[in-house]
Amino acid sequence: MDRRAVYGPRDGTVLSQHRSDEILDGDIDEVLQAKRADVYRFRTRKGALKGPRLQVKAIIHHILRVHITPDTPYLTVVQYARAVALLLLGGTMCPDSSRNLVSLLYLAKLENIVATRNYSWGSAVLAFLYRELCNASEKGKAAIGGALQLVQFIWQPYDMESNVIMAYAKDFNPQLWRSICPLIFYAIVEMHHPERVLRQFGMMQNIPDQPEYSDMSLHKITRSNRTGTDWVLQHILYITKWQRRYDTIIQRQPISNRRDTDRGYWKWYTTT
Repeated sequence: MDRRAVYGPRDGTVLSQHRSDEILDGDIDEVLQAKRADVYRFRTRKGALKGPRLQVKAIIHHILRVHITPDTPYLTVVQYARAVALLLLGGTMCPDSSRNLVSLLYLAKLENIVATRNYSWGSAVLAFLYRELCNASEKGKAAIGGALQLVQFIWQPYDMESNVIMAYAKDFNPQLWRSICPLIFYAIVEMHHPERVLRQFGMMQNIPDQPEYSDMSLHKITRSNRTGTDWVLQHILYITKWQRRYDTIIQRQPISNRRDTDRGYWKWYTTT
């Protein structure tokens, strides 16, 4: 499957509406107690809560203690689903460099478990991964987060007729994969530049424009020491661009040979 579809469609609402001081009522160890205790509450071992992050093993321990049957009350099933979703989000889709702690910022997005499918989790995963790849390239960095399984394979065209692919066909929107748009994950904004890899989409590759300076300056923005920040207001320009993502789908001449490019492209490529 295409990396853009692995964790759900890239279309949908961006993950941005969150204030980091609205997650917990206090810094507590024995009980994870959010604003809505009936929604999130479960007991944890002492020391499992590290500030705004929870140990992965504490979530796994909670999940293993719950046995779901056809007679299990609906609220218990929903709470169990939230715990699994929290583990998936913070442990597999967007793990930080610690690899054993899960941020609690996802809790607000899990309150309405049905509405969670309306968020663009695919773009969030890519935004987080792209930022982690950039951070890891800096001198002195010894750890990396993100869904690294998405880059640990040899690229090859996929068989779109396979049963695995067709099972997700109704969720695909291949045109959106060619949208030049921002990928947003709370404080993180990473630009998606399909115009730089057009041969991947069976189109003629030309010499792409230089990235905008704003793309680089966005890397200086983090959630560190930004408690209470309204990221909707902070990134309203990029959220607006995301909302117009269907207007920025790139179109180019189709090619039959993947090495076909505009004149001068290979010279530019080998000297850049």
